[in-house]
Amino acid sequence: MEEKYIVALEIGSSKIKGAIGIVDVSGALSVKAVEEEKLVDGVRYGCIRNVLETTTAIRNVINRLELREPQRKVSGVYVSIGGRSLMAQDIEVERRLPSEEEITNELIADMTSEALGYQLHERTIIGVTPKEFRVDNLPTNRAVGMFGSYVSARLNLISCRNQLMRNLNVVFDERLHLAINDIFVRPLAEADLVLFPEEKRQGCMLVDFGADTTTVAIYKNGVLRYLSTIPMGSRNITRDITALNYLEERAEELKIEGGNALISPDSLPASYDGIDFAQINNYVSARAGEIIANVNEQIKYAGLRADKLPAGIVLIGRGSKLNGFDRRLENITTMKVRFGSPVTRIRILDGRVNGADHVDVISILAAAAKDRDVRECMERPMPEYSFNSPSQSAYQQPQYQQPSQPMHHQAQQPVYQAPAQPQAAQQPQQPQYQQQAYQQSAYQQPQYQQPYQAPAQQQPVAQQQVQQPYQAPAQQPQQPQRPTSVYGEQAKNITVQTEQPAVEERREPARPGGFARFLGSVRNRMVSLMTEPVEDDDNDDDK
Repeated sequence: MEEKYIVALEIGSSKIKGAIGIVDVSGALSVKAVEEEKLVDGVRYGCIRNVLETTTAIRNVINRLELREPQRKVSGVYVSIGGRSLMAQDIEVERRLPSEEEITNELIADMTSEALGYQLHERTIIGVTPKEFRVDNLPTNRAVGMFGSYVSARLNLISCRNQLMRNLNVVFDERLHLAINDIFVRPLAEADLVLFPEEKRQGCMLVDFGADTTTVAIYKNGVLRYLSTIPMGSRNITRDITALNYLEERAEELKIEGGNALISPDSLPASYDGIDFAQINNYVSARAGEIIANVNEQIKYAGLRADKLPAGIVLIGRGSKLNGFDRRLENITTMKVRFGSPVTRIRILDGRVNGADHVDVISILAAAAKDRDVRECMERPMPEYSFNSPSQSAYQQPQYQQPSQPMHHQAQQPVYQAPAQPQAAQQPQQPQYQQQAYQQSAYQQPQYQQPYQAPAQQQPVAQQQVQQPYQAPAQQPQQPQRPTSVYGEQAKNITVQTEQPAVEERREPARPGGFARFLGSVRNRMVSLMTEPVEDDDNDDDK
């Protein structure tokens, strides 16, 4: 696999993030750039509401990413889906074999395909993850390779609303004309990036505290046991502060500067710089306590207890940076809490990028890099779009080539030879002015044969004398047609050979049916996700 440039976009409720990653021949990922654009009301609860505003924000992010790579242009992206419409539900698929035989990857893939074929009301299936396997009613985590006549699998069907998929289609296919190379489930991609394999096996809870939503994913025995989205986030705290007659932008600043989720009289001074933070923190602590209480209840909904998750809670999301939020979450849940950051071997080439602050978009790059058939997202433009455009080669080449031609020396010969004949001493003076005019317009009008035919017809004697020197200029109209510069010859050949393919490559993402083809690739990728973890048990341990 050659080195490829991939682009990831994370469509959040408060911002649009984009990142460029480089996947080398060994599959290692290097994050080269991260850009961000704020949103106001374009996206709510993870679903696109204002198509125009969202399209403009995405275009701004892509333009800034292209400035980081001037020699490349974005042609496709990898995206993720999250938010309130995300839902996981259990489904059971079984197979009865005619006799006892070995369980193969093909059988698991066929069961996964059946799960992906389920029809849900006004929802689109975007992911399938294993929950439990049973071979002859015996539970197992690795069914491939075992012998049995009855196989059953409990799977997590992860789906979202159809409206979310339709809006993505409008934004990328119809407005931006960009190909969606693949779609990932955001909580799953983030969990693979920030959770250790040991934490997944012991039992842990991943909490993504975002702007409008808080997503909870619980892992046990190495698989996803529970996934839920709480329709509350850090923006609810900001809007509570606006009740004190602050604008939302100013309320967000006050929440970051002096907000505290802990109810403690000595946490912050009562007032600072004329602002009553004690009153502000009443709103902050009340809403933060409500969100933490809902997070704690998800453990009960999953059918588990806090002591069954010894690995604790891993916090991600910009809302989790609220002062005192992690400590209060630890006090209420009685579980240890840590902040999530990339745990896999990912190189960040930009020193300004903090991996913990951009887990959401870096996780998309990491999920795309795991695919062996990862697609190129930034292609090099054709030469005619960067230099030697047809308009430049048509007017600039004669200006630099014409003075280098020896025709000026040949055209000046009649001026010095004409006085040698006494009869034609005065006659060549008339074409001399024409010759000077020709020399002045030689750069603009390459056809200079006509000005020298008129005096040749008026004076036959002078024609015999001047005809011999003018034979060479008479053959020169063909010389400008031949490229005298090697670079001009190459530019001409490049333009002719690459003009049509360049147009096809730029229009390819906008062809109808691209989004339908993408859904087919999602189905194939989900089938591979079901087979590869079952086949190999040492990949995570090696990392």
